Amino acid sequence: MIYSTATVPVNPEGETPLTRGEAWQGLERKARDARPFLPAGLCTRCDVVEESPTHFVREATIAGLDLREIITLEPQSKVTFFQAAGPREGAIVNELFEDEDGRLQLRFYCYLGLRGKQPDGPEEQAEQAQFDGETGYKAALLSTLKRTRELLAEGKL
Repeated sequence: MIYSTATVPVNPEGETPLTRGEAWQGLERKARDARPFLPAGLCTRCDVVEESPTHFVREATIAGLDLREIITLEPQSKVTFFQAAGPREGAIVNELFEDEDGRLQLRFYCYLGLRGKQPDGPEEQAEQAQFDGETGYKAALLSTLKRTRELLAEGKL
């Protein structure tokens, strides 16, 4: 199994501060269309194909892989991406929370397996290393916050 986590401050020194509501709007928009929020070229397709009062379904191509995800929103707090189809099974979570000093943080965590691959085998180990590396999910969190700030500056948030 792959378990990965990363946490970044929403408002690091020197950056335009975001409120929880603004950061949440960025997360919700990213859930509906990840393309402008992820590093350039990483997501080439992202379409919401189904909506209900409790969730929506998106189909996306991220890092060259076709995915189908069931997405649930816990307003102002958490987005969960359940991997319905694609190479992975399990869940990916983006969560806003305050740390012990009251500073707003954005955390990613996931618990995943690779369909049709040996548990803890070389493929899962490689995926784990990618998630935990400098270009992994920490980079995705930072690019999400960067794009959210751009939307705020453009008056589109």
